[in-house]
Amino acid sequence: MPHLDTLLLKERLASLAGRFDVDVLAECDSTSSELLRRATAGAPSGSVVLAERQWAGRGRRGRSWAAQPADSLTFSLLWRLPAGCQPSGLSLVVGLAVLEALHSLGAAGLALKWPNDLLLVREDGFAKLAGVLIELSSDRRGMLACIGIGLNLRPPEGDFAFPVAGLAEALPALPARHILLAEMLRTLAGRLDAFTSVGFAPLRADWMRHHAWQDRPVSLLAEGAIEESGYCRGVDADGALLLETATGLRRILAGDVSLRAS
Repeated sequence: MPHLDTLLLKERLASLAGRFDVDVLAECDSTSSELLRRATAGAPSGSVVLAERQWAGRGRRGRSWAAQPADSLTFSLLWRLPAGCQPSGLSLVVGLAVLEALHSLGAAGLALKWPNDLLLVREDGFAKLAGVLIELSSDRRGMLACIGIGLNLRPPEGDFAFPVAGLAEALPALPARHILLAEMLRTLAGRLDAFTSVGFAPLRADWMRHHAWQDRPVSLLAEGAIEESGYCRGVDADGALLLETATGLRRILAGDVSLRAS
């Protein structure tokens, strides 16, 4: 697969090109690890590191996320949250932006899973298409979010605890990767600008429209074991999961828990 062309990317971004500083690496351990190192050295908000190949990519709860250039689009974006901006719901907003970007390119059958997954709807159920991992740090000016995004272009090979999918299943033909990245950065800029201004609450309805498991039976897992079961009632104004159980409505913050369809 050809190296991602940053000149074509800038042309595609048009007026937004000045907001992003994109560096494409042949390989690295993890785009988020590399970007966090650069943040420590003073990299500005809007910095992007994309790897053609990464060998130590990080997923949620310490899971690995491998990336090969022919099969995935893997990048991390540094975004500054101003003082007073609460990060609650940030991963949901990022997932929403990725879904909207893919929709704009013609992808169909996409849905969102709390707190950080993009799913493809298949006849036999849902399969994971993309994942989001956000790492936060702070300084005197506020908070920095390192936003890692891994999108499967084709289903990865291997054994997984859950079904996996590729974008090629949702489109008649895959767009060039610079087109994909430009559209994702464009929608991320708009959604993140809104989030830093008004928080998650006004964006909640948009997220809920794409919620995969609304009002469906689900199980909450901790360390691989079922902790509780109930019905998924969406999220609240802070992005917390609302799980209706036999003892009432439980509010669950993103943490060391996973959600599975029952």
